[in-house]
Amino acid sequence: MSTRPSSISQQRADSGASAADHTGKAVSIGLIIAICLVAANLRVSLTGVGTLLPAIEHGSGLTSSWGGLLSTLPLLTFAATSPLVARASHRFGTARLLVAALAVLAAGTVIRSLPSVFCLFAGTVILSAAIAFGNVLLPALIRRSVPAHRIRGISALYVTVMGVTAAVSSGISAPLSHALPGSWHTALAWGVAFTIAALLAWLPRMRGDEPQASTGGTRSPVPWRSRLAWQVSMYMGLQSLAFYTAVAWLPSILISHGTSTTTAGWMLFYYQVISLAAGSLLPLLTRGRHDQRWTAAGASLLVAAGFAVLVAAPALAVVACTLLGLGAGPCLVLALSFQSERAGSSGEAAALAGMAQSIGYLVAAAGPLLLGILHDATSAWTVPLVLLVVLGALMAIAGHGAGQDRQVSHSAR
Repeated sequence: MSTRPSSISQQRADSGASAADHTGKAVSIGLIIAICLVAANLRVSLTGVGTLLPAIEHGSGLTSSWGGLLSTLPLLTFAATSPLVARASHRFGTARLLVAALAVLAAGTVIRSLPSVFCLFAGTVILSAAIAFGNVLLPALIRRSVPAHRIRGISALYVTVMGVTAAVSSGISAPLSHALPGSWHTALAWGVAFTIAALLAWLPRMRGDEPQASTGGTRSPVPWRSRLAWQVSMYMGLQSLAFYTAVAWLPSILISHGTSTTTAGWMLFYYQVISLAAGSLLPLLTRGRHDQRWTAAGASLLVAAGFAVLVAAPALAVVACTLLGLGAGPCLVLALSFQSERAGSSGEAAALAGMAQSIGYLVAAAGPLLLGILHDATSAWTVPLVLLVVLGALMAIAGHGAGQDRQVSHSAR
């Protein structure tokens, strides 16, 4: 079993004292803005694709199957790329690698917008790989730069920024495609403005970022043998599956029960707003509490309850979306903060985040596809929704384990 040294309070005192030595750096407005600018890039280039997909299929001649692959490709790329980040971070330095990832993200975004189907898919893979690096590096940077008692608050802040920019991208991509020359090609590239801003914020922070390999530090291995690491990973995966499945299928589920298309779209928007609000409030509600077992389990059960309401009383869509949002926001904040809090160093955080996000996005990628298969096989949403209720209960079990006030041990089972 994963263990943590018994003198937890003494370790916290030591880490708090260490953090106090660089408080100015750890809590500076500049650092917070730099973190938020990275967060703004982690979804903005992806969420607009859904609203542009009909225009992309029409303009490029893609079938619906190829359009579905285009939507799933980022998650598969995340899963394949995330395990590589910790090794690269050890060799090149975290801040340096982040700057390189942002540069690749800018290039991939531009390539994706070029008038070529090959560029559309190649650019998607390139920018998704860059985002995977950002996904993993950000928890490591937070673990290194932010005092332990502020990790959850900073995580909630960057999740909020990530969610707001994602929602904005979903809303303005289609109007931009009509207003700008180049149609959907140009609309796919507008998020590069956030990438350039993040690059400008992080370029000065490369100075003094010595890679561990050059200083004789040992690379933190991926904690495949740690039970706690697997619990963190499965919690990350199941909450991602619930989110991406809801985003993909919630409107269709509501429409099948008589909701208008417009209302179904607003219900999806409402779900995301509630999720953002709940995630933002989590640090205030859990301030001073280091054990997050019941918080993680409770949030997961709210997600399960939301899907259960859709099964038992689909007319209560507002109740279902409220429950889903109240659970999803805290689940995401906790899943990301665990990747920092359950690690003993920034190197270990990168290794844990790489494992959690590789497994997590592989699990998440299966969710929308599996639900679609079950719906086609049964011609109804009952079986798919019951499956989501069961997975919500399993997420509660994983969250209860991941929320333990411990740190990952690389050798323990």
